[in-house]
Amino acid sequence: MTGKPSYLGLLNAIAIAESNAHEYLNAWIAVTPSAEVCAVLRTVTAREGEHGMSFAKRINELGYDVRRKPDPGHAKRLEVAASDCTDLEKMKALGLHRLDSGDQPDIFDRFFSDHTIDIRTGELLGRYIAEERDSARLLRGCYEQLKMEQASVQQRTTANARAAMSERATMDNDARLAAIEEKIDTVCRAVDELRQIVSSQAPERVNGQRRGESKARAKA
Repeated sequence: MTGKPSYLGLLNAIAIAESNAHEYLNAWIAVTPSAEVCAVLRTVTAREGEHGMSFAKRINELGYDVRRKPDPGHAKRLEVAASDCTDLEKMKALGLHRLDSGDQPDIFDRFFSDHTIDIRTGELLGRYIAEERDSARLLRGCYEQLKMEQASVQQRTTANARAAMSERATMDNDARLAAIEEKIDTVCRAVDELRQIVSSQAPERVNGQRRGESKARAKA
């Protein structure tokens, strides 16, 4: 091949991006508490690492070296991947749930618009594209599973909270009823005591008349 390949920049970009993805996915694997998430990430990161090396190798075979370019977002992605955020939060922050385009066109559809791509590079790109699309499907499936698990946890939490509120309300009602009953008992006791006091202090009656009145009338 004579002259600089027109697709060298594409190969260089893939080599860098895949190597960076391999790095931050490994950082995520080191902290995830989920065996299922870890299994998906291990499959994807193995592909990413192999892609980075394969494209670097192909660039070298073409007579060039990978040109590292500053990636301001890489440090942030590493920070997110190694953080204590949930796996679902990381998936969203890194945008991995949006990689799968389904039957819609994606960025890979334009890769072969350059008809000068040689056979060996074409083979490498073809396998890379197929694996990337499969990885996107794996990550999307993992994301959907994480969403379902979160929804299930939220439902249980809501149900438990409602049960606790109902129990507290029942306890409060019972306490209020007990307090009302105690007040009623207190009032009843006070009424009985007052009745006894009034009864003990009332003048005795003889034949329906007070004793003093009977004597006064007798003298008269």
